[in-house]
Amino acid sequence: MATTDEHRTIAPIVGPDDPRRFTDSGIEIKPLYAEQDLPAELPERLGEPGQYPYTRGVHPDMYRQQLWTMRQYAGYASAKESNQRYRYLLAHGSTGLSMAFDLPTQLGLDSDDPRCLGEVGRTGVAIDSIADMRTAFDEIPLGQVSTSMTINAPAAVLLLLYELVAEEQGVPAEKLRGTTQNDILKEYIARGNFIYPPHGAIRLTTDLFAYCRERIPRWNTISISGYHFREKGCSAVQEVAFTLSNGIAYVQAALDAGLAVDDFAPRLAFFFNGHNNVFQEVAKFRAARRMWARIMRERFEAKDERSWRLRFHTQTGGVTLTAQQPENNIVRVALQGFAAVCGGTQSLHTNGFDEALALPTERAAKIALRTQQIIGHESGAADSVDPFAGSYFVEALTDEIETRASELIDKVDSLGGSVEAIDFIKNEIEESAFGYHERYRTGQDVVVGVNKFVDEGEPEVPDILRVDPQSEREQVERLKAFKADRHAEVVERRLEEIRQAAGGTDNLLVPLRAALKNHCTLGEVSRAMRDVFGEYHPTF
Repeated sequence: MATTDEHRTIAPIVGPDDPRRFTDSGIEIKPLYAEQDLPAELPERLGEPGQYPYTRGVHPDMYRQQLWTMRQYAGYASAKESNQRYRYLLAHGSTGLSMAFDLPTQLGLDSDDPRCLGEVGRTGVAIDSIADMRTAFDEIPLGQVSTSMTINAPAAVLLLLYELVAEEQGVPAEKLRGTTQNDILKEYIARGNFIYPPHGAIRLTTDLFAYCRERIPRWNTISISGYHFREKGCSAVQEVAFTLSNGIAYVQAALDAGLAVDDFAPRLAFFFNGHNNVFQEVAKFRAARRMWARIMRERFEAKDERSWRLRFHTQTGGVTLTAQQPENNIVRVALQGFAAVCGGTQSLHTNGFDEALALPTERAAKIALRTQQIIGHESGAADSVDPFAGSYFVEALTDEIETRASELIDKVDSLGGSVEAIDFIKNEIEESAFGYHERYRTGQDVVVGVNKFVDEGEPEVPDILRVDPQSEREQVERLKAFKADRHAEVVERRLEEIRQAAGGTDNLLVPLRAALKNHCTLGEVSRAMRDVFGEYHPTF
């Protein structure tokens, strides 16, 4: 295992008896920080809130006038059951929706595909068609709610279904607000839910940029995600570096596709993980904001100040949750949410305490939402902009994270950018994950209730959410009926139009929209693009 001198992004394995303390990024924490630890030219590096380089936040008043968007990641079984959960959350004070999709949907497969047996509705909601999307948002006014969709390879398909349902509600596209994750690079690197090879996938990404500029201008066209790198085992420094490297790749791809930087960059968004080390997490968010502002202004010469602003969503760390003593997760989630707010997040999802065991129950989801409300209304974190600014410790950490992450971005650049550096990034994350495991195994890192302060005897397991297998059978039957009640020749004509567009240069979202409106399914339109783009098969 590399030492901190050899590897500046991962904590060394030194055992529990070593008196030194490190963050997971290998930054050694001094027992005491003082004025001499503050970065040089601190006022210039900080700026004012709402002004370049945005270290202190992207808005002058941050949460004093309006709190962040409170989202709870939700979706399971059928569209009807998910709709009930969405309405439950909104009724209890959630200010935005976050839509979770099942594995078949994420892979562009219909629920009746034989490969999907046992997976329909398990990790999220099954969306096969416009009928499912219509049911998912029944009695939810899409002109008044912001919706985030955790979907990547078929992101364009789900956005178009959402737009079509809004049209049925009488809501014009220009009023829609929300985000499609739409970040395929992190799927190749850390998550594995891809369909097409990079060329076709990134074309879909940039086509979505262009489509939204024309039709859905308030939509965040991508959520460039470091969250999944952290879930896979990377450190905080690696999370910043690899996320921003992917952001650079998407900006360059859009420029290569002929888009002007200030036409699409203001709608780029980011997605970070929240972990337990409050001080490192606050510093991480501040450093990422400052770095992105400089990248956009200096590297890409963006002129619009909105293009310089790193706006981000945070989800508390799923990988930090424990099945042992699960109620402890409530405390972990509260600390992580507090750090995200103090770091200036624009929206936040707090995990349910039972998510190490299953999808969250209504009780767990409500506690997680109440956690956000307590942070917002009782903790004082929202009363002052950038409350940790000027802290010797946090400012030193912010500067150190920026320095180390910049070095790692330079390494990715030297390899040709994120697409060419996929194997390098995967190897870095794997090395970090190994370090996590060894520090935990040796007791260097303490996980309460797991490797210290362990309860004897059988653990008490809370009631958990169980998806009824009947819901899968019912979803397949609904899909069968949907396919039977349509014009087969129109469906095939629309699918052929998709194939023709995929083989050319026209914006793919236009024929995709027509196909979905004419009752083509998610699996069918995805298969039509597979016919042209092919499928991605990683080399291991």
